[in-house]
Amino acid sequence: MIDIKVPTIGESISEVTLIKWLKKDGDYVNRDEVIAELESEKATFEVNAEKAGILKTIGKEGDTLKIGDVVAKIDEAAAKPESNTPAAPEPVKQEAPKSMVIAPEAKPAAEDPVLVTPNDMKASPVAAAIIADKKVDPKSVTASGFNGKILKSDVLEALSNPGRSIGKPLFSREEKREKMSNLRKTISRRLVEAKNTTAMLTTFNEVDMSRIMELRAKNKEAFNKKHGVNLGFMSFFTKAVCFALQEWPSVNAYIDGDEIIYHDYCDISIAVSAPKGLVVPVIRNAESLSMAEIEKKVVELATKAKESKLTMEEMQGGTFTITNGGVFGSLMSTPIINIPQSAILGMHKIQERPIAVNGQVVVKQMMYLAVSYDHRIIDGRESVSFLVRVKELLENPEALLFGKDPMKALLEL
Repeated sequence: MIDIKVPTIGESISEVTLIKWLKKDGDYVNRDEVIAELESEKATFEVNAEKAGILKTIGKEGDTLKIGDVVAKIDEAAAKPESNTPAAPEPVKQEAPKSMVIAPEAKPAAEDPVLVTPNDMKASPVAAAIIADKKVDPKSVTASGFNGKILKSDVLEALSNPGRSIGKPLFSREEKREKMSNLRKTISRRLVEAKNTTAMLTTFNEVDMSRIMELRAKNKEAFNKKHGVNLGFMSFFTKAVCFALQEWPSVNAYIDGDEIIYHDYCDISIAVSAPKGLVVPVIRNAESLSMAEIEKKVVELATKAKESKLTMEEMQGGTFTITNGGVFGSLMSTPIINIPQSAILGMHKIQERPIAVNGQVVVKQMMYLAVSYDHRIIDGRESVSFLVRVKELLENPEALLFGKDPMKALLEL
């Protein structure tokens, strides 16, 4: 019988939470098979079986465990059970894949044909027609049919009770209490620490995104074909930020005791909304990466964040943070500093707005930008100049090639 202990995952982490058992007590597990998920204050990670054998679970889901605690035991002397040919299972009705639409020749027995609505929910033909005609959000409809199928009565109920949660009693005053996760505790602590320990201010500007929008529309297919990744906004912003950080090094620095640490590299943290809370993985040496390499790294880190597979190394460090509230519709905000860093750039929603150009009112694709900064290390001149430089680079994306307008570079201006 061998012990499976909570591994050491970082110098500052002393305890973790057992989130979920992926194998049950008494199951036979193979060597290196994942048996459980643990969550620290910074990330979720997996525990593997060190030997093959019968699993004996000790910790319970939700338990807080110390580093080195025994979470399970494995009886390596136990013989692997023989696989018997299972008896023929009883017929079970299986739901078709959500992306599948039943072909005309298919004849489902005893049920109306099923249509797939835009958000992949199943609905009867009449219900689907009403949803399309009345422009009802299928998410606001509570399905009462078999296998989550929306019926005509469900849609009519939603239409007759706009703005009210279907299926919940009127004047309900129910409450739910749940334990804070380690990750949420850490987010809470760090946000309060950032507010209490920095002299935080925010400066705003706006950027005309028309040129970048045109560039993306013109080159997105060729870019994807060449590099196997979509051309997004993050590569443009990351490139612009890296040039501006190298021109204004205090924005890329932070305070350590009574010293200021400057960086000649740009490790850009990107804020990602993961299922269990906000995480901030890091793109290392972003100043040395191409647009395609940045986009690939963004996709890789965002995917890992959503699957809770980020490592501690991928979230540690970072000299400057970019956060994009625009993906959720935010028009303007004051982002909070990701300590110990000294500044963070907030991107927002791209929106058509009338602006004055050479005395004429024209409609442009505009985005508000916000930089929150620690006034202890960054002066107003530096923060404003940094943001203006980012704006200039984004409005003239050809300058992202080497930080200057090509013609001015040619003329050595």
